[in-house]
Amino acid sequence: MNYCEDYSKYKRYPTLEVKVGSLVIGGEQPIVVQSMVNTSTMDTDKTVAQVKELVEAGCELVRITAPGKKEAENLANIKQTLKELGITVPLVADIHFAPKAADIAAEIVEKVRINPGNYVDKKVFKSHDYTDESYAEELKRIEATFIPFLELCRKHGTAIRVGSNHGSLSDRIVNRYGNTPEGMVEAAMEFLRICKQQNFANVVVSMKASNTQVMTHSTRLLAAKMKEEKMQFPIHLGVTEAGNGEDARIKSAIGIGALLADGIGDTIRVSLTEHPKAELPVARTIIEHFSLANTVNLPAVSDVDYSPYQYQKRKSTDYKFIGGNTKPIVVGRVNEHLHADVIFQESMPEHIDKQKSYLVPWENYSSKEQVFPLMSMDEYFIHRPNSKAWVQLEISQIDLLEQIDSNAEITFVFNATSLHAVAEIRTFFFKLANLNLNQPTVIRRHFKIGKNLEIHAACDFGPSLVDGYGDGIWLETEHSTTNAASIALNILQGARVRMSKTEFISCPSCGRTLFDLETTTDKIKSRLSHLKSLKIGVMGCIVNGPGEMADADYGYVGAGKGMVSLYKGQDVIRRNIPSEEAVDELIAIIKEHGDWVEP
Repeated sequence: MNYCEDYSKYKRYPTLEVKVGSLVIGGEQPIVVQSMVNTSTMDTDKTVAQVKELVEAGCELVRITAPGKKEAENLANIKQTLKELGITVPLVADIHFAPKAADIAAEIVEKVRINPGNYVDKKVFKSHDYTDESYAEELKRIEATFIPFLELCRKHGTAIRVGSNHGSLSDRIVNRYGNTPEGMVEAAMEFLRICKQQNFANVVVSMKASNTQVMTHSTRLLAAKMKEEKMQFPIHLGVTEAGNGEDARIKSAIGIGALLADGIGDTIRVSLTEHPKAELPVARTIIEHFSLANTVNLPAVSDVDYSPYQYQKRKSTDYKFIGGNTKPIVVGRVNEHLHADVIFQESMPEHIDKQKSYLVPWENYSSKEQVFPLMSMDEYFIHRPNSKAWVQLEISQIDLLEQIDSNAEITFVFNATSLHAVAEIRTFFFKLANLNLNQPTVIRRHFKIGKNLEIHAACDFGPSLVDGYGDGIWLETEHSTTNAASIALNILQGARVRMSKTEFISCPSCGRTLFDLETTTDKIKSRLSHLKSLKIGVMGCIVNGPGEMADADYGYVGAGKGMVSLYKGQDVIRRNIPSEEAVDELIAIIKEHGDWVEP
């Protein structure tokens, strides 16, 4: 476990402090919350107004896109106008494809974000075989552009972010490493090595993906790789193209939460296809969720056959509806049967046995053909029923697992009760691994809160799910109006372990977007949300659009003012369709490829 050797206590991954204007990121400084405006950078008044809104809502760092030289130059007008209003929030210029724009921005704003996938390289989705010599020549080409930029930043005290994105890795990186966490990390490390060589330390780094597993595993790998090469740059966290509504909040909490649980992360941005200021309370809720866990001590765990850098489902015994290769299940109350696979009952007919609580798979609920008693560890040791009982325990009872026969036909229900539930859950699963116990396991968690329940639940359940732990989850709440099973099902989807509805991958919009992304996303959702087996991408522009299409079945990507290109995977199927016709055209493409079903 290279990046975090002991889960017995929450720790912060050690990083340098980086100055961004008056702000300090990293070290022992509080985690910084940032956002990005979605106005046109050439519209100074609208951009200033939105920056002001964000600052008033508590944003500590604001990013503004600069797709070309003229936009980069206008950052000076934006900054001056903000200064006249008494607003001194540090600004970040977001650069893609335009090193000259980065040079201009470096003299104006406090920080410049560059994407290693397109800062010098271009992405044209072409295959090319690189020899070691030709690969080295490409790196020299990067140095020739990047080193003068670093010198500009050094002269003006400008920080940079090296931000890898799963959707926009260069062809060179993809051809050698694939569109993988390894490729994302190496893309950033090429630039970080130059920074280290040039003794430039004012750097933040990030690994962004719409896939929570990719985002989590690549960031952990980055932390390990930096440690190996003696680097300590602060790390920025975010699930990109998360979408909107509850689904986006859940995905963001899973990805960001999995890393904060490991002590990784110095600044975060929640990307929503909503007004930018809606991102800020979500980010703060995630940070507060983990800040409460700082003093929680838990039993240390032995090393097990586990990699934090890739998804690997835990091997468990197959009980037909749970365990083995089945998708993780949801446990809920009878009124939640539309989303729950197994129903919890506090009482059943006495002829079954004397237990007070039972679990019944919903498909057999009416006939009661398959009923499982729910008991404590103590009750299990007394009764040891022949049936496949469900046995619940807490972290204080973890040593009792040593008395369980590896062939016992039981399902474990682990009640996570501490503030740092992630560490508790991992401790339990590592104990099972050390004892070679392969019984199916359901993670159970009870919340007294009602507000932001989906965020808190995703923070606690999500990290284990993206690592392949858990054959089911059981989310309980005291709020009767909340459909906890529905939230649980969405958490499974957000962790990419079970798909139960259409997956929408949509970016948060920025000054590069030439149509109303929020309204368009809602329109597409209203017409395609019944296609439960599909992933649909809705992208404002081509920066990440085609790349993220690798993770989507179909894509709707802005191609120009009022124009849209439509994709099947990474392939463009229709170019430059008027936006008012594009949704109908997208449906036609889905029908042509045999993936359409009637609502």
